Amino acid sequence: MRICILAEGCYPYVVGGVSTWIQMLLKRMPQHEFVIVAIGAEKKHRGAYQYEIPENVVEIREYFLDEYLITPRKASSKVRLTSQQREATLEFLRGNLRDWASLFELFQDDSESLANDFLMSRGFMDIVQRLSDESYVHTPFKDLFWNLRSMLIPALNLLRCPIPEADLYHSVATGYAGLLGAKFHYFTRKPYIVTEHGIYTREREEEILKAAWVSPYFKQTWIAFFRSLSHAAYFQADRIVSLFGGARKLQIELGAPPEKCLVIPNGTDIRRFANVPLIPEEPHPLTIGTITRVVPIKDIKTMIQSFAMVKQQRPDARLYIIGPYDEDPEYYQECCETMQYQECEGIHFVGRAKVEEWLPSLDMVILTSISEGQPFVLMEAMAAHRPVLATNVGGCRELIEGDNDGLGMAGKIVPIMSPAQIAAGILELGERTCHMRELAENGYQRVVRFYQDVDFLRRYDALYRSLRQVNSEEVARQWLASVLN
Repeated sequence: MRICILAEGCYPYVVGGVSTWIQMLLKRMPQHEFVIVAIGAEKKHRGAYQYEIPENVVEIREYFLDEYLITPRKASSKVRLTSQQREATLEFLRGNLRDWASLFELFQDDSESLANDFLMSRGFMDIVQRLSDESYVHTPFKDLFWNLRSMLIPALNLLRCPIPEADLYHSVATGYAGLLGAKFHYFTRKPYIVTEHGIYTREREEEILKAAWVSPYFKQTWIAFFRSLSHAAYFQADRIVSLFGGARKLQIELGAPPEKCLVIPNGTDIRRFANVPLIPEEPHPLTIGTITRVVPIKDIKTMIQSFAMVKQQRPDARLYIIGPYDEDPEYYQECCETMQYQECEGIHFVGRAKVEEWLPSLDMVILTSISEGQPFVLMEAMAAHRPVLATNVGGCRELIEGDNDGLGMAGKIVPIMSPAQIAAGILELGERTCHMRELAENGYQRVVRFYQDVDFLRRYDALYRSLRQVNSEEVARQWLASVLN
């Protein structure tokens, strides 16, 4: 089977998280061929792969949003909108569009309605005028026009991307990747799956509400825009996958049809950690590790502040930050300045490293992220018999506390951006070695029972095959009907 994976802002340019998940899927399913459609922010990343591409990847198509910013300056007369297309565009911008057929047809590959022509057309000006009259009477018209235009440029241009040949399409988010997946399904009628590691609409909403680059007048407009992108994926998809039960409920609240939604947890290879020794019983310095990228969403600055409080009670404590710190140099510098301000020693930035080589030297693994899906690093730590502490985001609580599975706690859940409570949690976990070992055993048993990679891969392979079979049967029925008629 040939499967098209659609990825946005991750594989193969960024290490960790969703990219790790995609690489595992590719390498551990050699029975399938894969086409990768990679959507990035900046064209400077073209070809800058951070992963060794497996042999069963037969093609990689790269699209970068900044390539669409070069647009014509003159008004266009090429585009003539039907009333249905005009209403569809309005509903898109209001965040209510669920039937994308009109826009898919308008901006299909061979359409004369180039996105940039559309955005300079009389029809688009009429749409902006209607929105201005409805909701932006106190906002300068030109500000509204340029905000809507910048919002639509990448989305509408992506709709003109040619459709790769595949038996099944699988986007690993909604957003722009989901928009393309929805389009591919619409024109080919081939099966389409969405897997959300984090809930894309909510993540964008959180970013926009905090963002300084978005005027307060247009924050809700941007949020509505991303909500419409998610609707495109949800309503075209045959199946919508989440990683844990809470995420499935949130997808349904955001408009996903419940009958399409299912849960397939992530999984890790426990064999990689079979030789990691238990936490030593003899007295030793408290050694804390985090395995993460040094970027704002991981909130490393709060981690540093928390560790400074830990040092007041445990001067012997050490913190190793294991993972790349060159993705956001400005944020890394802020972290270094935070360390200097806290006058905190014992923190070490390790950089990229093999997890299985570092886990034997750690007493616990922590995450202070402000957003997560279902972190592999927690599963890996639990598979290595290490207790874990994490903020209450994504599927972290279910991993650490279980879902009424009778296995007990594997560590500690703490609030986000709460240095004092994070520090207290670390000190509680690290107070006694026997307590850490007990929590670690609970976590190990939970991973063995619910979060092994073989189970996750088996379920996706079964999902792929079942959808292809259903699709083949439907094609056969349509052919037979055409013959009989």
